[in-house]
Order: sequence, then structure tokens, then C-alpha cells
Amino acid sequence: MNEKVKEIAEGIRSMEIRGAGHIARAAATALIYFAESFMGGRDEFLAELEKVKEYILSTRPTAVSLRNALYYVINRMQGETLEEMRKSIIANAEEFIENSQKAVELIGKYGAGRIPHGATVMTHCNSTAALQCIIEAHRQGKEIEVINTETRPWFQGHITARTLAKEGIPVTMIVDSAVRYFMRDVDIVVVGADTIASNGAVINKIGTSQMALAAHEARVPFIVCAESYKFSPETVIGKLVKIEERDPREIADPKEFPDVKIRNPVFDATPPEYVDAIVTEIGVISPYLAYEVIKEVMNLGVKGEENRH
Repeated sequence: MNEKVKEIAEGIRSMEIRGAGHIARAAATALIYFAESFMGGRDEFLAELEKVKEYILSTRPTAVSLRNALYYVINRMQGETLEEMRKSIIANAEEFIENSQKAVELIGKYGAGRIPHGATVMTHCNSTAALQCIIEAHRQGKEIEVINTETRPWFQGHITARTLAKEGIPVTMIVDSAVRYFMRDVDIVVVGADTIASNGAVINKIGTSQMALAAHEARVPFIVCAESYKFSPETVIGKLVKIEERDPREIADPKEFPDVKIRNPVFDATPPEYVDAIVTEIGVISPYLAYEVIKEVMNLGVKGEENRH
């Protein structure tokens, strides 16, 4: 297997490459490296492509953006000859990456409109889409400030704080458990998403649901920013989103706690009733329209749907 493919895959597995959008674009890039470097026949190409897909999927099996990126590139492959298929994979991957980047720009413009002048914004973890909204609002001349969580155990919030400070946006970083304490000072919450289920539930970094609950209690609008490829087609047919749990050593050394069970869930689920709006590249929608996004954008055909209306 191509060394570049291995490097990207292991970067995703180790969380050196993190964030749903970055993971998706990295997966597409890995397929480009595979197609460009492959040496062999047509049948071998198809067999190896399947192995590469499964290998990359195994790095973060619960990441919907990763799965959707791979399916976008591979399922659209055209051609009969090896060269045609190779070119198709490369073209599809490049198209996905370009569309993904454009999506973030559009989300930034749409989401910035939801952030009022003079607002204090709270955010969680490190979401490119959410940050784009906040930064775009600032660039539009809105005087805003941000409260962001440090986001344990990987401290992705450190990246967020540095990014905002570099843009000249006043930012205060807090411990995750202080969200409810500071919510009284917040005008709007803007977060990203790892996955959007068909019922509008938002799967995002652990702690997001607690932030949403605190915002709901305080009557603070809770906005989610997510590219359309983060919507999960599999949830339409009843498949549940599996919450990934990572190595407990990311939290503490189990050897130092011999009689203690340590758990390290990466994500949690925020019910749609706590989400005021989802900002996508196709517009700002209610979480209850998630099914329509999946159906239209992901080209998902549901048997019998045409006869419901």
C-alpha cells in the first residue's frame, strides 16, 4: 500500500488529523495518492481500492464525514479501463475537496448573519465551520467576543483560542465544566458537528449536549454549523450512530487507578429540540429538515417516498 496513504490513515487514527472536515478531505487526498501511484492491472486496481477504502474506514469507523467522503469518490467512479477509472477517482476526490472548502466559506457567510453585533459567542472544541461563521462576523465589522472551552482530553480548544486571537477577536478560554457558569454572559452558541442524524440529532464532541442543555435553560440560541456531507444516510434506515470510545490512557494512566474503570467517549448526542438552526452550505435549516437534506443532497432514494404526498 502507498506510504502516503498509510501516513494519512495513521494520522487520522492517532488524531493528528482531527475535525470532521479535515478528516474527510484527508481521506479524499489519500485516494488521490492511491490512484496516482497504483501499478498493476484493472482488476488489481479494483481489489486494492476496496482494501484502501476499508483500511481508511477502520481508522475512525464512527466518523460519518470520513465514510461519506470515501463513498462520494468511489461510488461516482466511471470508466471501463484502468486509466479511465484512475482519472475518475482523482477527479472525484479533487471535486470533493473543492466542494468541501467552498461549503465552509458559504457556511461562514450564512452563519455570520445569525451572530448579532455586540454578541458574546460561546463555542466548543475546534470546528472549522463554526470558526468560519465567527471570523466572518468579525470581518463584517461586528464587535463580538468569544468564550471557548479548552475541550479535554485533547485540548482542541487551544487551537480555537489561538485562531480567534490571531484574527484579533477577544477570546476567553474556560474549562469544560464551567459552561453553565458562563452561559449567563452568552448571547449565542455556535458549534460544529461530526454527524447529523435524520431526525436532526447532532453528534458532536463530548460536552456539546451539556452546552446545549445549558443554552436551552438560559434561552440562548444554539446554532450548529455543518457541511451537508456530515448528514448520515444510514440513520434514515434505522441505523444508530455509534459513539466512539477511545483509549482511556488519554484521560489517565489505568495503572495508577487499578480499581477504577476509565471511559473516554469522544462524542455525545444533542436532541433536535435543543438546536435552533443548522447552518449548511445549502442554507440555514431547522434540525427537523435533516431528512430532506439527506434525501436531496446525498441522492438517497427511499422506497415508497414518492407515494407519501
